[in-house]
This record gives sequence, structure tokens and C-alpha cells, in this order.
Amino acid sequence: MSNKPTLLFVSTRFLFPVDSGGKIRTTQVLRGLTGGRFNVVLVSPATSQLVEQYEAELASVCDRFEWWPEPARSPLFALTRLRYLPGPLPVPVRTDRHPSAIRRIGALLEERPAVAVYDFAHAAVLAEFPLRVPSVMFTHNVEAEIFKRHRDVATNPIKKMIWSGQYDKMRRFENATFGEFDVVVAVAERDRQQFIDDYGVSNPHVIPTGVDLDFFAFNPPTKDREIVFCGSMDWMANQTGIDYYMDEIWPKIAAAVPDASMTVVGRSPPERMVNAARQRNHRFKFTGFVDDVRDYMRGASVSVIPLTVGGGTRLKAYEAMAAGNPIVSTSIGMEGLPVEPGKHFLLADTPEDFANEVVRLLQSRELRERIAVDARA
Repeated sequence: MSNKPTLLFVSTRFLFPVDSGGKIRTTQVLRGLTGGRFNVVLVSPATSQLVEQYEAELASVCDRFEWWPEPARSPLFALTRLRYLPGPLPVPVRTDRHPSAIRRIGALLEERPAVAVYDFAHAAVLAEFPLRVPSVMFTHNVEAEIFKRHRDVATNPIKKMIWSGQYDKMRRFENATFGEFDVVVAVAERDRQQFIDDYGVSNPHVIPTGVDLDFFAFNPPTKDREIVFCGSMDWMANQTGIDYYMDEIWPKIAAAVPDASMTVVGRSPPERMVNAARQRNHRFKFTGFVDDVRDYMRGASVSVIPLTVGGGTRLKAYEAMAAGNPIVSTSIGMEGLPVEPGKHFLLADTPEDFANEVVRLLQSRELRERIAVDARA
């Protein structure tokens, strides 16, 4: 390593394979930093097998990689983590807290890096304040807002109560920890303003969503009946959105265009969702993890973003726009992006409107091409 100052980058997740919007944003930023003004030291959970398998990829995002042992997760992890519900921290935050991680990060901080960057709000659970080095909280969402939206759409009284409690805890956690960092970075101007209004953060900065226009080359939407959704299917916001789409939107699309087909591209689709689509005879395909989402996006008539909860980078929107897939989205799906409904995408916040807009695109190549060209520009 050279004599350049050190930037310590703390991630609660091993970043490879790059199979989620958050990992895309993080790895792209790290690639931009590596080889620049700092020696970048990345620290995250890992195993020796992962480090060996992704040696080249790690070298592309950091000058040095350090790790703590990634905790084993049983098939019952989704249930066993609920033991943290009564505690003071939100369940996802408490799940990320491990003594071995705190010790490893503490040792690296003893090396006195020029700056320490904590990736995602959750990573603050691994910090021992005061940090004693210049520090950055690099956010991808307003996490509490996502919990609030889950609470608001929940119809089961018990789930609504749980989400309400988790929202309160996440709001307290973000409020308590963000002030400990010298700089807070947001993904969009609206998030930046929320950090100011809700948490009193002083002068947060924005690194907005971007997309690699060379990687996502433009392809006209020529496949007249193909609809696609791209997103990690182990993220609850995406599951909620696809449930809504399957239950309330797809039957209306299928009635109008019986030969339309739907491909859900993303890792770990829930088995109950795959079974539900099969039992209802929906023309659905769930890919699971894929090496390259472009294979499924290329030429598709419509990219749907039926999110009713969620937040963050909205990378799936920019990738679809770059690739030439006309988008039908809820307001939440495009939130925070500088785009114009009717020009860059079609907006639909009710099941009827959503289905109608998808059908319009399926039936009009001229409309598809106009939206696709304007969105790419």
C-alpha cells in the first residue's frame, strides 16, 4: 500500500455477488474511490471461501480487504431473529450486531484512518462512539420511513402492531446515531430534507442515483407481450409489491391481453409466491438469482415497479430507463428521481390505472418507443 491516507469502509454485508440495489450503489462508489486519493480498506463479514472466490472482484473495489467471520444462518433464521423483537433495537439492526465485528472494526480504527465510512444506517450498530476519527454515514434510505410504510399498509392487526414498534425503534436509532457522524450522505434530495427535518442533521450531502449507460445499452422495446420486474425478492418491500401486483393488477392485465407474460428477475423468490402464481395459472416466471439481468430486460415491452412500500436508490428504475424498458410505476417506485410522469414513465397508483397503463404499452409500439427514447435521454 502507498503512503496515501486510509479510508476505512465498513459494510455489514459481503458485497459479492452484486445482487441488490444497495450492493450496486456501494460497489460503484468504491470503484470510484479506489485508486484515487485514499488507500481504501474495506471491512465486512466473510468466509475464507468467499474471499478466495471473489478475490478479483474485491481487488476492484478496495486496496485491502479485512473481514470478520460471517455468522451462520439456519433455514429458520427468519423466525429465530424474532427473538430480538422485545429489545430496544429494530430487529434488522440487532441482527447485524456481532462482537467479532466490533472488535475487528475497533482494531482497524486503532490504525487511525483519515476517515471512516459506515455503509447503511444499520452499520452504526457496529460503531463505538465517539469514533475519534472523521466519519461518514453513507445512507441508502430513510430506514424508518420504510418501516412506517409497512405499518401503514399492514391489514393484520398483529403485523401492524409489530411494524409500528419497529418504526418507533428505527426512528430512535437513526436519530441517536446520525448525530455521531461528521457527515451524513443521502441518496436523494428528499431523503436529505428528511434527515434535516426529522433528525436535525446538519448539512447532509447527496450522492444521487446513477447508472452505467455503457453496461445497460439501449434496446428498443420490441417484444410485444413481455413484462419484467427486476429486484431482490428476499427484500420485503419487493415481496409486498409483487403480492399486490399478482393479486390486484395481473388479473386485469391477463383479461385484456391473455398472451402477456411476466418475468420476475431477482434472487430468492419466496416459495409461497411461486406456488401461488402456479396455482392461479398465471403466466409468470421467477428466475431466482441470475448472472446478468440484461438477458431478461432486453427488448421487454414493460418494466413494472408496483411498490407500495420501500425507499432507497431506485436503481431498478434507472436501469430500466437506460435499457429501453418503458416503466409503469407507483409514486413510491420513482420517488426522489428527477423524472416526469407521462414522459419518462407512466404513473399509476391504483390497480385499475396500473393495469390500464401496462395494457396501453403492450398494445402500442409507438407509445413504448416514445417513452423508452425519452427515458434513455
